[in-house]
Amino acid sequence: MLIQVLGGYGGESLECRMTCLLINGTIALDAGSLSQALSIERQVAVHTILLSHSHMDHTNSLPFFIENVYGKSDGAIDIYASSATVYALRKYLFNNATWPDFTRLPNHLVPAVRFLEFESEVPVVVDGVKFTPIPVDHLVPTHGFLIESNGAAVLWSSDTGPTQRFWEVANRTPNLKALCIDTSFDNSLQQVADVSLHLTPRTLESELRKLQKRVPILVHHLKPPCVEKIKQEIGQLRNPDIEFLEQGREYKF
Repeated sequence: MLIQVLGGYGGESLECRMTCLLINGTIALDAGSLSQALSIERQVAVHTILLSHSHMDHTNSLPFFIENVYGKSDGAIDIYASSATVYALRKYLFNNATWPDFTRLPNHLVPAVRFLEFESEVPVVVDGVKFTPIPVDHLVPTHGFLIESNGAAVLWSSDTGPTQRFWEVANRTPNLKALCIDTSFDNSLQQVADVSLHLTPRTLESELRKLQKRVPILVHHLKPPCVEKIKQEIGQLRNPDIEFLEQGREYKF
């Protein structure tokens, strides 16, 4: 299983692209920067997208990606999401006011996009990769994913504040190779993190007490203005298992 980090941040700047992982070259997990990080030719190879939730830093590039591959892809682009996320995308994004409704283009019988709803903890299998949506705690209905292929598993949190089920899944997964966890704000913005249901290094340290095994912990979703402070504060935890998810890097599991 190859996971390329197209965007690993919770916001956008010259150095930071918004959240998007590319799996085995054809499956995207979230779409914060799908159209910004890949050539048109590589975008055409992407046929399936799984969305964690409806916030813009996870869906921002969807309209431009769909436009880029329109008429070039082999069939419709399948977008898997929760019912709440599908509702939000239909109402606020692909609504013919903000952007054309590509679920009805070129027509409703042969659409460019298909929305497919998933349910919590019911696996979705795409090209031999199993994605199990795990509910986490965020401002809108949000899921992390247990990603499994060829005997290897990676657990990805998406956006979350203090949560429970995510850690239960981590502890029960015997072949877990890495765990990716939100840390969006530095400790000086703890109140903002608490209200918006994100983690800081302080609350990350508390959450990690729920983890009952040693596994590489890859921190992601840093807000661009907070990057340097978060890195300093993570370093002060002196936890040798914590690393930062590297934008542009391809991980092999």
